[in-house]
Amino acid sequence: MAAGQLGLFLALLTPILVSLQLKVQSVVPENDQVTSLGIITTTGSVAAMLANPFFGRLSDRTTSRFGRRKPWLVLGMLGLLLGLMIIATASSVAVITGGFVIASASANAALAAFVATVADNVPEYKRGKISGLLGIMQNLAPTAGTWIAQYFNDRMLLLFLVPSVIGIFLVLGYVMVLPDKPLEHKPEPEGFKAVLRTYWVSPRQHPDFAWAWLSRFLLTLANWMFTTFRLIYLQHEMRLTAAEATETLATGVLVYGLCVMGSAQAAGWLSDRFGRRKPFIAAAALLFGVGMLILSGADTVALFYCAEVVLGLGFGTYLGVDLALVIDVLPDPENPSKDLGIFNIAMSAPQIFAPALGALLISLGGGHNYAILLVTASLVCLGGALAILPVRKVR
Repeated sequence: MAAGQLGLFLALLTPILVSLQLKVQSVVPENDQVTSLGIITTTGSVAAMLANPFFGRLSDRTTSRFGRRKPWLVLGMLGLLLGLMIIATASSVAVITGGFVIASASANAALAAFVATVADNVPEYKRGKISGLLGIMQNLAPTAGTWIAQYFNDRMLLLFLVPSVIGIFLVLGYVMVLPDKPLEHKPEPEGFKAVLRTYWVSPRQHPDFAWAWLSRFLLTLANWMFTTFRLIYLQHEMRLTAAEATETLATGVLVYGLCVMGSAQAAGWLSDRFGRRKPFIAAAALLFGVGMLILSGADTVALFYCAEVVLGLGFGTYLGVDLALVIDVLPDPENPSKDLGIFNIAMSAPQIFAPALGALLISLGGGHNYAILLVTASLVCLGGALAILPVRKVR
């Protein structure tokens, strides 16, 4: 399961963090790069947001003899590879956008099936530990992807394909050993209204799920407001070349990843040990907000690394208990993929708004105003911490 998580996010996050930004710089004039990147990532995020619950529902209802989850894990990863190949060979923003839509939708088909396997197979008393382990893999993936990217800066096709091919093999390894019992009975046919209900869980009937959803939405929004422009931030604020910024980013992501891995495993274990989830989510949001504030005043690479430490501790603590908390408050535990897909909208929807909002904040004052971006992100983190407090089903 850990290897599958690593592979999925290695293939998905490397393009978002590094490859896509370098590709845009290779085909778009400098003055239009931020806007173009915002358009591409926003469009891809819409596809991701719609695809996750849709394929999650299909996964719950799949009657394949191979199981409910395995077909979508395989098909999703192959579609992701196709989308990345389109991006790598594109010569215009329109084609890059189309490729990113295919890649995002396909990756979320695989992601919806993957997250459901956690609910299918992991007992409640181990969910914090497993959530922490998966959090480690999710953040080891961009660390590995960023370091891989250093060796292919001038070879665009390999820059996209190497991480994705490695990711596919890791996911296929998980598919080979996954316990995935086929459905015993064929589900009843559903109409169009049932399809629309795929995207809805009543906050009135399931308030704990709604508050957990809002908390993740705000934290993810804050994260992507900065992550989308991370490489460009280093170039503009630290006056680094593309090669220097890539190298600095690789080191920063490594520092961030190590902190995430340590804090995620510790938070997950402690969460299971004490039977509490909410305090860890609130502390994580506050730490992440402090990290954003440090970045807002950073004027050296050393301060950038310090901020990465704090951000890593905060986000790792969050990942250590996030999935465990959500599975604890699922509206329908017997068919988890659809509701987990809705919850994953809280991870994909901010990617729609964050690039556009980030680009707007950066442009305020007629320059590269990253301070306003980062202060706003820290306030959003505070909102994410407060949103988890009303959850009642878990402590």
